[in-house]
Amino acid sequence: MDTTTIIGNIAAILTTVSFLPQALKTIKTKDTGGLSLPMYALFVTGVGLWLLYGMLNNQMPIIIGNFITFILAGTILLFMVRGQLSKK
Repeated sequence: MDTTTIIGNIAAILTTVSFLPQALKTIKTKDTGGLSLPMYALFVTGVGLWLLYGMLNNQMPIIIGNFITFILAGTILLFMVRGQLSKK
């Protein structure tokens, strides 16, 4: 494994794991009051595009990291949208 791949794998692990505490807390409490809906909508869209980019270029660190991040951040976004809809 070359240095570039190692750096990519470490970056993917760190950025993916960073969303785990927020996702677990949101799932447990279902509270998204302090989170920004536009930020999460843009972030999930960007992560989805990074996932597509990784797939098109067959770059596994980008694919794996962004797939997991997409699921975690997407779950938070889903709770946020549900919360907004239940207020109406």
